[in-house]
Amino acid sequence: MASQIYKKFQHLLQSSPPSSSLQAHSVRRSHSLPSRDHYIRTTITMAIQIYGIPVSVAVRRALVAFKELNVPYELIIVDAIKGENKSPEHVQFHPFGKIPYMRDPETGLALYESRAMARYIVNKYDEDGKSGLIPHEAVAAAKFEQAAAVEITRYEPHVNRLAEELFYKPRLLQLETDDAVVTKSLAGLNQTLDVYDDILSKQKYLAGDFVTLADLFHLPVGTLLTESVKLDVLTTDTRPNVQRWWKDISSRPSWVVISGDRAPLA
Repeated sequence: MASQIYKKFQHLLQSSPPSSSLQAHSVRRSHSLPSRDHYIRTTITMAIQIYGIPVSVAVRRALVAFKELNVPYELIIVDAIKGENKSPEHVQFHPFGKIPYMRDPETGLALYESRAMARYIVNKYDEDGKSGLIPHEAVAAAKFEQAAAVEITRYEPHVNRLAEELFYKPRLLQLETDDAVVTKSLAGLNQTLDVYDDILSKQKYLAGDFVTLADLFHLPVGTLLTESVKLDVLTTDTRPNVQRWWKDISSRPSWVVISGDRAPLA
């Protein structure tokens, strides 16, 4: 089964040519890794390293911050399909054995969880908050945290289940879709997006009139459902404000580059 999934993933990855990037970055395979102690002692300044695969929705969620701020990085391929992420050399940096995780040679930080990684990049490289991706002013910051909490609790669970049932199971795992799960998840997602449409009738983005990470975190799984599964929940005319918002954030140059990356696994 694993080899079948691997071959299917390679086919999906190679079906579209890689795009040009906003900021030069490199992609290489992961081999043996130094220990955490060795890494922390490293003092040579170099690009932040991200471990994962280009088509991972979590990797893409983290990369949004890098591309928005033009922060250079090196993407090191960890083939989760072959189980490389479960090896001790990777588990020392991500104790749950998942991808992505990142390593910053400048600070010695090893960090996992894609949203945490994106926040770290913004906080490190946009200390004065000029990008607005993480607002600093008290009211704006509170609204940002509110929108970010809504994304992870009222949007992500529904779209993840839909992605599993409509994309991963039938296309990669050759398993049957559970129609009951799809119906329930679609109903939950529609309820969330109906509320979004009302919110977005009063402001341009979910946290106010400026784009934040809370908006951009919607992109990876939303794009998979919109482009690969052809669901119109984010583009339907029945929710014009969500439609306008989605067109706005999904056409940002940073996301066009990330979503166009189909670099092969090997």
